[in-house]
Formats: sequence, C-alpha cells, structure tokens
Amino acid sequence: MFLKNLKLAQKFTALLIAIFLMGTAMSGIALAKVLDYSSQEMVSNKALMLMETMNSVRHYTSTEINPELVDRLDIEFLPETVPAYSAREVFEHLRTSEGYQSFFYKEAVVNPTNPRDKADDFEFGLIEGFRRRESLDEINGFRNTLSGDVYYIARPISMTEQSCLQCHGVPSDAPATMIAQYGDRNGFGWKLGAIIGAQVISVPADDVRQDARQSFVMIMGIVAIAFATAIFLVNLWLKQFVIRPINKMAQVAEAVSTGDMEAEFEVTTKDEVGRLAEAFQRMKLSLSLAMSRLERYRMGQSDQKGDR
Repeated sequence: MFLKNLKLAQKFTALLIAIFLMGTAMSGIALAKVLDYSSQEMVSNKALMLMETMNSVRHYTSTEINPELVDRLDIEFLPETVPAYSAREVFEHLRTSEGYQSFFYKEAVVNPTNPRDKADDFEFGLIEGFRRRESLDEINGFRNTLSGDVYYIARPISMTEQSCLQCHGVPSDAPATMIAQYGDRNGFGWKLGAIIGAQVISVPADDVRQDARQSFVMIMGIVAIAFATAIFLVNLWLKQFVIRPINKMAQVAEAVSTGDMEAEFEVTTKDEVGRLAEAFQRMKLSLSLAMSRLERYRMGQSDQKGDR
C-alpha cells in the first residue's frame, strides 16, 4: 500500500536501498568472519616466527653457551646457561621493539625448576592435549584471563637435548649451586623425548580484533559510498531516460485528450521507452485520422440535411 503512493523513481530507490541493506547485512557477517580469521592468521604467523626465534635461542644456549660455562656451575649458578632463561630474556628485550609490545611469552612447564614457569590450569590442559595427541603440534584460540581476553598460540616443549638431563634428571646430578638456589623438589624427573611443557605466546584479544574492526569499517565505508554513488547515478539515468520521457508523453496525452492534436514530443531512443513513444505517436496519428474522418462525416451529414 505504501509503494502505491510513491513515484517510479522513489519506488526504484526504495528497492535499491532494500537490496543494499540486505546485501550489506549478509556480506557484513561474512566479511567480519573473514577479517577476523585473517587477523588471527597475521598474529599467528608473527607468533610462530617469534617461537622459531626462541627455539633458536634455546638451541644455541644448550649447545654453545652451556658447554662453555658448565665448569663454573660448581662455583656459582649461572641462569644464562638455562635455555628457558635465555629465551625469556631475549623475548623481553624484543618486546621493547615497536610492534611486539603487546606480545607475551611463557614456557609453561608442569614441573619447572623456577616457579614462575609453572603452568596454570589452562596451560596444563594444553600440555595434556599435546601428550594425548603426539601428532598435534599447535593449538590456538582465545582464553579468559584476569586482565581480559587474550589470543594465544601454543606449541609443545619436548626434552630433546641430552645436556638438559644434567639439571633436570635426578637431583644428585644437578649442580650444587642450582640446588642451593631452587632446592631439590622441583624440576627433576624429566625424560628424554617426553613433552614437559608448552611454549605459549599470547596477545590481547582487542589487539587482534581491532585490526579486523578497522578493516571492516574501512571496507564497509567504501561499499556504502560506492552504493550511494550507484543509487545517485541510477536515479539520474532513470530520470533522464525513463521518467522525463514518460512525463512528456503524459503531458501530450493530456493535451490530446482536450482536443489539442498538435501536441508533439521527440523520440530519441530505441529502447522500450522509445518503442512506447513510437506506439503512442502512431496511436495519436490514428486518433487524429479518425477524428478527421468523423469530422468529414459530420460535415457530409450536415450538407445532406441542407439539400433537403
């Protein structure tokens, strides 16, 4: 009922707007998911690169630094010989660089020497997942923390270096200086090849979603501007090539209905509107001829009555 009271251009505009709103809603939902996934992939790629860097630091510490300083462990405990310590220190320095301030790194271990590396309940679940499925080499997703939601990516930590057993095998083999600093209750009993923890890199979820939101707003803004321009151009075209000719034909038809058979309008197109105009011109011509014949007939009838 509402559409019946609208002009043709208004109906067409309303239809385009309805299509735009429905299309925007559907594409917006799909676009949001794509952008969210893309943002997660970007963060994951950066996190994986950081993990590979930390693994290189761990390997270098274990194979190059530790052998050089192992003799000094009987005199004093040197944390620089511990791969996890070196990796954490390098990462903390890396976090001072632009683009990495919001990243956090932890080597979560079930039975660590240093209590700061103790896995929490969530991280323990990740480690158990890696243990149950040895083919699983990566887990990522979102988790809730006291400071807010974070996006994380985790990989298993396995005992691959024989040298690590000196400090994590049995207490009697560990350096006395390490025992003096950390005690002999934690960080022992590790087995070569076993999964003892998980590398976890996390970033605030807002940082991940913010990129997606900014991209979403920008893309949807471009789409809105493009569609508004399209509606304007379509309405301009509709007014020029459809509405104006139809209005002209309506004016001529109104004039013809009052007896003005001289009213004319120009046909300039070959489309449906042009064919309609040509048909109207033929109808007007036929009507004019019919009116002329009728007038001659009346005049003939009048002459016959005069002769009588």
